[in-house]
Amino acid sequence: MVASPPARFSVPAVTQPRINEANRKSVGPLSMPPRLLLGPGPSNAHPAVLQALSLRQVGHLDPAFLAMMTEVQELLRYAWQTDNRITIPVSGTGSAAMEATIANVIEPGEVMLVGSMGYFGNRLEDMADRYRADVRTIKKPWGEVFSLEELRSALEEHRPKVMALVHAETSTGACQPLEGVGDLCREYNCLLIADTVTSLGGVPLFVDEWGIDLAYSCSQKGLSCPPGASPFTMSDRAFEKLSQRPGKVPNWYLDMSLVGKYWGAERTYHHTAPINMNYAIREALRLIAEEGLENRWQRHQANAELLWEGLEDLGLVLHVQKQYRLPTLTTVRVPAGVDAKAVTSQLLNDYNIEIGNGLGELGGKVWRIGLMGFNSRPENVILLLAALDRVLAAAGYRK
Repeated sequence: MVASPPARFSVPAVTQPRINEANRKSVGPLSMPPRLLLGPGPSNAHPAVLQALSLRQVGHLDPAFLAMMTEVQELLRYAWQTDNRITIPVSGTGSAAMEATIANVIEPGEVMLVGSMGYFGNRLEDMADRYRADVRTIKKPWGEVFSLEELRSALEEHRPKVMALVHAETSTGACQPLEGVGDLCREYNCLLIADTVTSLGGVPLFVDEWGIDLAYSCSQKGLSCPPGASPFTMSDRAFEKLSQRPGKVPNWYLDMSLVGKYWGAERTYHHTAPINMNYAIREALRLIAEEGLENRWQRHQANAELLWEGLEDLGLVLHVQKQYRLPTLTTVRVPAGVDAKAVTSQLLNDYNIEIGNGLGELGGKVWRIGLMGFNSRPENVILLLAALDRVLAAAGYRK
């Protein structure tokens, strides 16, 4: 016999079921269209990654999972070319890993310099402000990059504790050169943060050699893995600053003095890691190691150049100068008189191909085309160019 609830609790009468019987029976198995994702992310996950994602779960403190965590860290160090002890996938999307870099090394009132040349530089500014940093910014037009001389002048003027740069600006398709920037930051006793969201796994990147102190990325772009586990790395220099802060990191979930103990030798419980997402990112990183970084970088460059040539053959203009273009993401200017969103909608609806529209200042002015990880293949380039040619012709565009 089921006991009645105590009198002090009221039980509302059920007057209408939320889902009636007919609707309940009409909800069938989930199905999604077969999209080719050639936008700014996500990219299509590699079949081996999807297979890994579907493996049976174990506990987040199971010996088999703990052993796999070590493999993930070693593979991630290879992908980033670093020996940093704290090199982990943050449990969350790339924005969580972005926030982790700021939360752990900035203290209220400290000067943080942000080099902003697009949408995600602006996001770094916003995050740093929320942690009550004294945020200073230098800016470039969207699609351009900073020179070493400009960065030196800014460091000389602002004397920041931390400087953040976007290596691969997803909103513009521009690649900020980082060689020499780490040395410059050490000269001014400043930590260097690098956004590698659209470069890891597709663009040459050397965390240790370039003197990057903190870097973050995501799983769904160059790694060709679903979103939800985001690479993060932290140098000994950065961890020393973290260790010396007078108070606690203001973000418990992303506090690397705590999370690091779960991923470190102690394997101390901090939170329940997304088990299957870690399976997936482990497999994605294994595929990078199997291909080899140099081969992977060359593949991305070759396919990007095939795309650039094809777009120019269509009479289209690319937004970024060639020497600063990302091989993972290309911005192409929308021709006069063409409705940018109508073109992307037709590509999606008629051809199951996704490309991205412009973001922020470039909204309606460019399309963003991604060739990342598993999707960086010549057959995808040829398919997209053929479909884009037909859609543009239907929109009245003439070369």
